[in-house]
Amino acid sequence: MKKLDFKKTKKLLDKYNIAYPISQIVGSEKNAAELSKKIGFPVVLKISSSSVIHKTEIKGVENNLQDQKQVVAAYEKLSKIISKKKIKDADILMQKMVSGTEIIIGMKRDPQFDVVLLFGLGGVFVEVLEDISFRIAPIDNKQAKEMVQEIKGYKILKGVRGKKPVKISALVNLLTKISKLALENKNIQEIDFNPVIADEKSALVVDMRILEHEK
Repeated sequence: MKKLDFKKTKKLLDKYNIAYPISQIVGSEKNAAELSKKIGFPVVLKISSSSVIHKTEIKGVENNLQDQKQVVAAYEKLSKIISKKKIKDADILMQKMVSGTEIIIGMKRDPQFDVVLLFGLGGVFVEVLEDISFRIAPIDNKQAKEMVQEIKGYKILKGVRGKKPVKISALVNLLTKISKLALENKNIQEIDFNPVIADEKSALVVDMRILEHEK
């Protein structure tokens, strides 16, 4: 299987109206500095490559960059990693940093059930609690809402300790869109949106990994 590059991933997300933060490839330190000012701080820089599955394992993400000086330093650092690791197809992606509740939404093509969808709280929750719900596609809004409501961490999504509730309808819409995307694109074998950042207004796919059959 092969990971889709950022350009193909973005095209697919746009086709299915799947929301993500402002994201753009930057080609130089100067370009990065100028774009960061245009996007507005804080921003994130990350290595984008079809050959890199987990960016964090190669320290390929620089979060919470607050000014142009930090952006330039982060760009230099990531460029050195690309050079040292000899990643041939790598770009450096800039993204507007967003905050909220971390969610994981994904899909895997199963030989028996075909498209299996998953939903859960992201970050440490998915690793420690394994609090995940599953459904076989296709799903409608009712089934998507059930997926969201049946996880143990649903109370967190509804708002606890003064924290505002997330927009449940945005998560429901995202699940049904992924269901449709997977059913209409048989070459797609796996989708991993982790994290999706949800707040009271939206659910944005911050990190996206889509695997397809190699042709």
